[in-house]
Amino acid sequence: MKLEVIRFSSGTDSTNGILLEVIEQGNDIDGLWQQKKFLAYTLEDEKRDTKVLGETRIPDGDYKLGLRKVGGYHARYTKRFPHVHIGMLHVLDVPGFEYILIHCGNTDEHTAGCLLVGDSQENNQIVTNGFIGKSTQAYKRIYPRIAEALECGEEVTITYKTI
Repeated sequence: MKLEVIRFSSGTDSTNGILLEVIEQGNDIDGLWQQKKFLAYTLEDEKRDTKVLGETRIPDGDYKLGLRKVGGYHARYTKRFPHVHIGMLHVLDVPGFEYILIHCGNTDEHTAGCLLVGDSQENNQIVTNGFIGKSTQAYKRIYPRIAEALECGEEVTITYKTI
């Protein structure tokens, strides 16, 4: 499974984006093509030239996902989503960052470098901390399929791109 975060608005305190799934790709006479499916809006911390712990988004790049089955978030989400939760969606091997997760939240105050998902979004050029709404709804919709792929041993990657 291939996921992609397109960051399209870098504000002073937050970054707006969208999460897509690459559902088909191939080559034709014009080169590589991809068909993508919208999964959710995203919100992250802002970009910084010098990392500030808990206040900086991760660098653009390609990363693998795994399931983190320990820690506070895992314990809370096990109780919060007892019928589907098998581990936190964990972005692996991010240089200079640890424990980057995909989880619920509404503003940049709810993330420390992690990726928040939601079903609505406000303009972070107007709302400084950014805002995504219906986060739990989006998480409950996208989580099971991604977690199941990981649990079955499928490689799941996520690419972060800024446009």
